[in-house]
Amino acid sequence: MNQRKQRVVVIGGGITGLTAAYYLIKKAREDKLSLEVILIEAGQRLGGKIQTTIKDGFVIEKGPESILARKQSASRLAREVGMEDKLVYNTDGRSFVLVRERLHGLPGGSMGIPARIGPFVTTGLFSPIGKLRAAADFILPRSSHSSDQSLGAFFRRRFGDEVVENLIEPLLSGIYAGDIDRISLLATFPQFHQVEQQYRSMILGLKKDTPAAKILNTKDGFLTFTSGLESFVTAIESKLHPATVLKGVKVEKVVREGADYTLFLNSGHMITADAVIAAVPHLAVQQIFSAYTYFDELKEMPANSVATIAMAFDESAIKKDIEGTGFVVSRNSDYTITSCTWIHKKWPHSTPHGKVLLRTQVGRAGDQTIVELSDEEIEKIVLEDLNKTMDITSKPEFTIVTRWKDAMPQYNVGHKQRITALKQQLSEEMPGIILAGSSYEGLGLPDCIDQGEEAVELVLEYLAKK
Repeated sequence: MNQRKQRVVVIGGGITGLTAAYYLIKKAREDKLSLEVILIEAGQRLGGKIQTTIKDGFVIEKGPESILARKQSASRLAREVGMEDKLVYNTDGRSFVLVRERLHGLPGGSMGIPARIGPFVTTGLFSPIGKLRAAADFILPRSSHSSDQSLGAFFRRRFGDEVVENLIEPLLSGIYAGDIDRISLLATFPQFHQVEQQYRSMILGLKKDTPAAKILNTKDGFLTFTSGLESFVTAIESKLHPATVLKGVKVEKVVREGADYTLFLNSGHMITADAVIAAVPHLAVQQIFSAYTYFDELKEMPANSVATIAMAFDESAIKKDIEGTGFVVSRNSDYTITSCTWIHKKWPHSTPHGKVLLRTQVGRAGDQTIVELSDEEIEKIVLEDLNKTMDITSKPEFTIVTRWKDAMPQYNVGHKQRITALKQQLSEEMPGIILAGSSYEGLGLPDCIDQGEEAVELVLEYLAKK
């Protein structure tokens, strides 16, 4: 390695970029590397979509609401930055799917796959014909698809339209805010493809000790921090030297110059780097690297818009309570909201005694116009929807509407192949440029943290050879 101090610039201060900056600095300190790390964030705060509001004793998440517990990277990072004692698990509670004006308890695993036969047979979610069609999974042959296919095509073939539309679609589209008939199987749940190929029947395969079966195991639940997810961001940021974090600075373009890269900033300044981790959304990456045509692929990758709505009530306002922690909404229902979580039940620490906190989401693939409405219009629509299942007798004490424009990248069929090809081309044409974040290999917080860690390993491997 050269004697001069090498410089790595991380573009983007969301959880992926924060993770990369933290672990780069830690590695440099532990291994006594001559390394300078600079984190550049266009906004005035770090954390990206992680935003917490503390109001009147309520802890309100405006973006991501929790962390999947079985993925260990977030808990590990929490220990690193001294936040482990703030971690708390969600309470147990029944979840529902709303179909044609009626709430039905989920009969199977968290993804809606009928891994347990009894509850699936007795549920009112499906007609007898729908249940009989789903049972065809026991005799259907393996899929002949060796390449990618949509989640919708895969599950419709195995279980039929009724199971997909009334159960699997509302669950999966709630995660990705996308069209299940366009979302890639291999980029989201490749384990299901593997189970089918190995066991033929999905139901039988999920009874085995497989990676996909572990996905359906909800006993590990979800995690958050009693002080809110944004406190996690603050803790990570506290481990970074303030001089290495540039906020309110936008990278306008990156140009390769020999073995190095020059970053042009909106302040008029330039920074030279040995390596760059681009941890910003794919549309921003395409703009930053617009001089290079192989990034044009990212322009074709769609991103959907959603809004989250938090409503606080006195518990006396809710006349029809429901035992559970929330529900998702089938497209076969006359609702605008796509989900509702009873936050005060799922996360008791988030809500003062005697109060109720509801969190809903709006915005579907192909129907995102509601996100553009005013706060007042959105509140009115959401209350009308909630009153179809709950008897709410007064207006909220307050409502917080948060819009996330083009914030949900869509992993459409062929996504994994396209991203793999782009990263391979980068390694050949622009070595030292690393892509990481929710646009590529997972939307959840642990997925983004994983990508931040992987980016660190790739950068250090590259710098060691430079």
